[in-house]
Amino acid sequence: MKIRVRFSKQGMMKFIGHLDMVRYFQKVHRRANVDVVYSEGFSPHQKMSFASPLSVGLLSRGEYYDLEVASSDSTKEMLQKINAQNVEGIEVLSYKLLPDTAKNCMSIVAAADYLVHIPFSEEQLQEYMNQKEILVLKKTKKSEKMVDIRPMIYELKAEADGVFMKVAQGSAANLKPDLVMKSFYEFCGKEMPGNLLYERLDMYCLDGERLVSLDNIGQDIA
Repeated sequence: MKIRVRFSKQGMMKFIGHLDMVRYFQKVHRRANVDVVYSEGFSPHQKMSFASPLSVGLLSRGEYYDLEVASSDSTKEMLQKINAQNVEGIEVLSYKLLPDTAKNCMSIVAAADYLVHIPFSEEQLQEYMNQKEILVLKKTKKSEKMVDIRPMIYELKAEADGVFMKVAQGSAANLKPDLVMKSFYEFCGKEMPGNLLYERLDMYCLDGERLVSLDNIGQDIA
């Protein structure tokens, strides 16, 4: 059985890195008696895969991992069992049975929503988005080059609690929210604060040309 788990990461847990989160959930599964399937070989490990890793220092309401289990209780019971073992700042929000043909979440992520907890006017954001191209210097481990990030910004708008953005994410194209904000501040002629608070809200895959939340794939177990 393939299961997709959605969880939130809040408070001080934002400082816990991706690999530590993998190990954390492995321990939670054991303590909650989740019937996880293990790989074979000399070093068996739980069959699970995470979607796009979250950078250290970011909050999230929409993190995902896929898990293979041999058996399962109902979604309601599994949420209770797993959350009973979670520490403060981590909460499992959904637990859904995936179709057998479903691809793992790591391979299908195409976009993500973020909220930057800082106020900005809609007018400034729209002026920025009205540019035909937005060139930024994008650095990798091996090189750096100028990249037009405008096609990777699907939405950018002001909300009551900050700046909302939907950006490309995944193996085909990957845009980090801090790169967008750095470019935006430069456009406004301002210095970007070093303490901006980012929160990932959700992740999406492509269904044809339509973006679909990873949480909309699969169904609750009765």
